[in-house]
Amino acid sequence: MTTEVKPGTRQRLLEAAATLTYREGVGIGVEALCKAAGVSKRSLYQLFESKDELLAASLGERASAFAAGFQPAADDGRSPRERILHVFDQLEEQGGVPDFQGCRYLAAQVELKDQSHPASRVAHRVKENLTAFFRAEAERGGVSHPDLLARQLSLLFDGASARAGIGADNLAGLVAPTVTTLLDAAGMR
Repeated sequence: MTTEVKPGTRQRLLEAAATLTYREGVGIGVEALCKAAGVSKRSLYQLFESKDELLAASLGERASAFAAGFQPAADDGRSPRERILHVFDQLEEQGGVPDFQGCRYLAAQVELKDQSHPASRVAHRVKENLTAFFRAEAERGGVSHPDLLARQLSLLFDGASARAGIGADNLAGLVAPTVTTLLDAAGMR
């Protein structure tokens, strides 16, 4: 006989927050979160100081998966150029999935508007880590202005993600040539 292990209350809340905020936005109510998680409001507030803290924890818990979903492994043997292009290949692939809603971290920052909000701080850190990845690869690739290229690539990532997320653009065949143009202009090896 197999016994199915039911996720704990905290994990169910984190999952509900991730699912509902990605689909409906960070303005989702506490009642809807608790209902989706199958827990009481009391349980939520015993585990998290506030809904804001739950949102921040949910975003933070997915940060590693976000990075792993886009960035290649550190020791994969690819050139810096190939490593950057890999990120955008992944974005193009994910952007083509029917339920793609864009980057959850960008969406949280845009919706919250308050950079001091706990979830916004988590989202900012995740987005900064992606920019730092671009900067490190640009430096390794011999670019003379790695900070500028990193910011340009982040802008392209966020813009492409947002446009795909709202269904305004199909990223297939659009992103890679744009990235290639930026890398060529920057003198990326």
